Amino acid sequence: MASIRSFCALRFTEKAGDIRELVCPPYDIISEEERQRYLARNSNNIIRLELPREGEDPYAQAGATLKSWLDDRILAFDDVPALYIYEEEFVALGQRKTIRGLVCGVRLEPFSEGGILPHEETLSKAKTDRFNLMQATSCNFSSIYSLYFDKERTAAARLDTLTAGPADVEFETDDGIVHRVWVVTEIKEINQIVNYLRGKTLYIADGHHRYETALNYRDSLARQGEFIDDTHPANYVMMTLVDMENEGLVVFPTHRIIRNMEDFDPAAVLDQCQTYFDSIPINKEEAQARLDEAAAAGKKAFAMYARGEMTLLTLRDGAVMDEMLAGMSDAYRQLDVTILHTLVLEKLMGIDKENMANQKNLIYTRDPAEALAAVDKGEANCAFLINPTRVDEIASVAGAGEKMPQKSTYFYPKLITGHIINPLF
Repeated sequence: MASIRSFCALRFTEKAGDIRELVCPPYDIISEEERQRYLARNSNNIIRLELPREGEDPYAQAGATLKSWLDDRILAFDDVPALYIYEEEFVALGQRKTIRGLVCGVRLEPFSEGGILPHEETLSKAKTDRFNLMQATSCNFSSIYSLYFDKERTAAARLDTLTAGPADVEFETDDGIVHRVWVVTEIKEINQIVNYLRGKTLYIADGHHRYETALNYRDSLARQGEFIDDTHPANYVMMTLVDMENEGLVVFPTHRIIRNMEDFDPAAVLDQCQTYFDSIPINKEEAQARLDEAAAAGKKAFAMYARGEMTLLTLRDGAVMDEMLAGMSDAYRQLDVTILHTLVLEKLMGIDKENMANQKNLIYTRDPAEALAAVDKGEANCAFLINPTRVDEIASVAGAGEKMPQKSTYFYPKLITGHIINPLF
């Protein structure tokens, strides 16, 4: 079961500049234009390490940059091991929300042991990239986002107490999100939290690629003959642990864009859908409201957009999924994204799992306007707008030992990168 510990983080010093200019979002949502903008603002931005692009060997360059920053004290180790409480205050769905988590080292273990559970499939290309970077730098620059159950609010109560005073670090990023960090160094407080969370099941919300990469990195050190005892830092990975029932949790949908399909006929697809779905033409402006209504009524629905027309598709009978995926849990079978992938994309449109994994005919976006624009510009055949996966559904699927399709969830906001770094050396 999950085991956590404190660690001596690497953090930016005052010499590096204003912390607001040194952090960035996770690497996988940053465009090259945005990357250049971060660097222009401050050449010490963490993006130089997290998403290296310079030189013939960008990964080696990241390693050299890290060394120079340590030598020049752009980055410095905290004096004593600590746990770090990280809070984000933001606006979502028209409400101001706060989410708070514990940043710590979590002992790596295979998913098969059941202490740390994934909820969606990963892509091999991303894992290769992260492994190359970890080999060159021996660091976790960004934190894995994980959830746990705290029904008695024991851990939450401790975090409430420890964050009653001013934060050690507080800043607001350009997107209006306020970030706060409290550094917990008192051994008694650390032990209380560590002991309470010991044995908890952790559900990965965001960072599956980084977790699998951390496992691969640890194993690669062992194969190379490097001694890794129980205390070696590479046995642990940096995670931010958040209470599953935290009221600030927000999950956005990730919409599907279908492209590069020859002889695509949306009318034929809709005709085939009639076997399983009730279909209603709607205005594209009302798509989200109609999806919200379906979710509130406990119905499974998504909106298909093609050739300027939007159609609401509502599953008529969930029993068809029981037949098609008899070996899977009920939680998995009844996910909106499972229904879309299995019943429509695979069965009716012929886009198999390998195709999806390679993103040959299927790509993703969180922005519905981007999905519709891709169709209107002729860059895509059609788009499917879907409802978000609920947090309880994520826990149920992970608890059953199953994985959702890629890009089934988008937790908002993303955890910032660069405020806390976990060294593995």
